[in-house]
Amino acid sequence: MVIDRGVEAMSTNLLRLGIPAGSLQEATAELFRRAGYKISFAHRSYFPTIDDEEIDCMLIRAQEMARYVEQGVLDAGITGYDWIVETQADVREICELVFSKVSRRPVRWVLCVPNDSPVRSVKDLQGKRIATEAVGLTRAYLARHGVEAQVEFSWGATEVKPPKLADAIVEVTETGSSLRANNLRIVDEVLQSTTRFIANHQSYEDPWKRQKIDNIALMLQACLAAEGKVGLMMNVRRTQLEQVLAHLPALQKPTISSLSDPDWVDVNTIVDESTVRTIVPKLRAAGARGIVEYPINKIID
Repeated sequence: MVIDRGVEAMSTNLLRLGIPAGSLQEATAELFRRAGYKISFAHRSYFPTIDDEEIDCMLIRAQEMARYVEQGVLDAGITGYDWIVETQADVREICELVFSKVSRRPVRWVLCVPNDSPVRSVKDLQGKRIATEAVGLTRAYLARHGVEAQVEFSWGATEVKPPKLADAIVEVTETGSSLRANNLRIVDEVLQSTTRFIANHQSYEDPWKRQKIDNIALMLQACLAAEGKVGLMMNVRRTQLEQVLAHLPALQKPTISSLSDPDWVDVNTIVDESTVRTIVPKLRAAGARGIVEYPINKIID
């Protein structure tokens, strides 16, 4: 892919931001939308539009993102920790963003063999053939265990290669369903990876770019922190306040405000959405009235 954005990208007050193409593309755009940025993708274009004239977006495969950020082609970008390790890129990690295409759990790179394989540990792969997309990561793993094996780059469909084309594979998984469907079992975990927001070291030394990058990181993290949370507000008699508070597993401490009626207070707090159905009946029984649940979009410490 030829990267040429001309004089525009050289502007001091312009942040060149890499958006991961592929499986994380839509999830990333959705996270930015919740953070207040609207990203739009044009058909066959590598340059999404964003409703911030100070940001210039570019679609880059996550596998290549860290390398381009290290080289300064991009000021910042979003990629997986696994690809930072794989490329050994020297970048600044701004923050961790725990989101993915399937779940909010880290993805796992795992060493797998066919169900009927005699291999029980990595030591059994001495002199064997391993197929993977993450060659560097796999070689480093083998070196840690003192194992020498032939590691081959896999262009895709890695799960179907054992046993005819490889004795084992190192593959990424979130749920393990694809591995099970191809009659593979996990021998060992090679690496856990989450999404990271990274920056070029020189770009981050620029005060304007640092502030821009930090602001984006703050808003993205605020959205992720709010996932699964809701707000609850209610009116409580002062005489019943203690028993009501006993049922609130607050994020920090509930906010308690006086009302026009001196005998009552307003209580406002944040709870896990999954607990609301059990907490609300207890709150009402303890004396809370006018209970209102409302959505939480961002939580900023």
